[in-house]
Amino acid sequence: MTTLAHPTLKETQTLLDAATRLLEKAIEAGKSLTEGGKRIDDHQVATERIAYAATEAVAAHELIVASQEILAEGRGGPMFEKTTVAAVGQLVEGLRSRLSDSADELGIGDEGIEAAFPAEVRQLLRRANSESLCREIGAHVIASRGVNDYPLDEMHEQVREQVREFGANEIMPHAEHIHRNDDLVPEEFITKMAELGFFGLSVPEEYGGVEMGNLAMILTTEELSRASLAAAGSLITRPEILTKALMGGGTAKQKGEWLPRLASGEIMVGISVTEPGIGSNVAGAKCRAERATVAGQEGWVINGPKAWCTFAGRANVLAVLARTDPDPSKGARGLSLFIVPKESFTGHDFECTQEGGGKLSGKADATPGYRGMHSFTLQFENYFVAGENLVGGEAGEGRGFQLQMAGFAAGRLQTGGRACGLGQAAIEETAKYVVDREQFGQAISEFQLTQYTLGRMQAKLAGARAITYAAARAFDEDERAASPLAAQAKLLACDVAVDVTQQGQLMHGGWGYAEEYPISRYVVDATVLPIFEGVKPILELKVIGRAVLGS
Repeated sequence: MTTLAHPTLKETQTLLDAATRLLEKAIEAGKSLTEGGKRIDDHQVATERIAYAATEAVAAHELIVASQEILAEGRGGPMFEKTTVAAVGQLVEGLRSRLSDSADELGIGDEGIEAAFPAEVRQLLRRANSESLCREIGAHVIASRGVNDYPLDEMHEQVREQVREFGANEIMPHAEHIHRNDDLVPEEFITKMAELGFFGLSVPEEYGGVEMGNLAMILTTEELSRASLAAAGSLITRPEILTKALMGGGTAKQKGEWLPRLASGEIMVGISVTEPGIGSNVAGAKCRAERATVAGQEGWVINGPKAWCTFAGRANVLAVLARTDPDPSKGARGLSLFIVPKESFTGHDFECTQEGGGKLSGKADATPGYRGMHSFTLQFENYFVAGENLVGGEAGEGRGFQLQMAGFAAGRLQTGGRACGLGQAAIEETAKYVVDREQFGQAISEFQLTQYTLGRMQAKLAGARAITYAAARAFDEDERAASPLAAQAKLLACDVAVDVTQQGQLMHGGWGYAEEYPISRYVVDATVLPIFEGVKPILELKVIGRAVLGS
């Protein structure tokens, strides 16, 4: 059998160029088909494929650019380059296959695929996806037990090491117990994370934050999620979302009152947006807020249900999106965002009552994974909130959807980081297991398929990490412009987390289904990632698809 040389990093540019040519044809055809994005819903499957292919192209581009820079600076090494090559190969092959499936509807045809990927490029693509390359990467993963040594600059390396040490010492020893008993995140987690400044990573220094940039925030989220998605990795996402909303449209007084308390961990936040009947159609929210005077104080009373409000019991405040304009035809323009204080509860259900008769009740929904923070269904009944807690004040009325979406963009970015952390945990756990597990007289780490599978897992995670880190850096430059990239990072990284955790479970064999091993927790935790902060089809069609085909 002839084994061809593995491609170099420089050669991967040829693969990306081919992918870009095909993608450009698909986008051009997609724009014509959907009339510039206006008729996406008439061509949802083709739009979904274009959106995902565009995401794969961006990830491949960011992989190449980042790797070139890292290697030019003398960081990284041969295995880092090989992993990049394999990752680009997987992404380009995914793009090519995806668009081939829609070639007829898009009018590209076989000739269009052939023109973008002639014989010599197809051979290069096979070399990038070769068994020997993936096995070599997998063998390295096994030898290193899957440790994440992605090259960073000195400052970000220090951030990662600090959080990694915290996760290993403070979170990991309790993660399995919290999951199996569906316990609430321990208060000491919050206290210690606050002391380390984890809640103030996006809060400006003038408001008590540390403001180290979005990459530092992503590295923190990634390492916390590696320790436990539900008990640590998601803790800093909710204050992050409210922080972005306040920075984007809060009054000076609101920023001065709330941001320091968010940064210090004094208050925990629950994000209350979706409702039982609307799902991802946030603009269709019906929970209403009406002007009222209670005990001589001007404000609003909130009535209606909310769903999937994570950490609502423990939270001291809820960021509630409510309809302030009763005219349903106003859609998103009739929504406003409120900061709603409440008592903190530790149980699976709670009830807050006000002297004026207002009531807020909540019940945690049982879930197979993502335990620790608990997600609640809520019911507001004439629950009063002061007028000063309307984000943006009077000028903020009707701007809630806009402010919330800016916060969700940050949440999507963080979810990309959470997915990378969970995928990393699965790779490490699997790498350790395959060395210790013997079958047919040898460790299963010695089997070719084990090495190949771990190599592909590592390459997939490299792509997810590259696009997520790129989105973090883009957020530092212009958050609004970077919002579509954050959505793409979330889309790809969450799919990678699901795939990598499930592959790791399979390599555990029967024990992968036992709660005795953390991999079973990783699998059920990963399944929530493509759902929250924008369910996968909505991201593909309404966010990424519109951005790609409407431009």
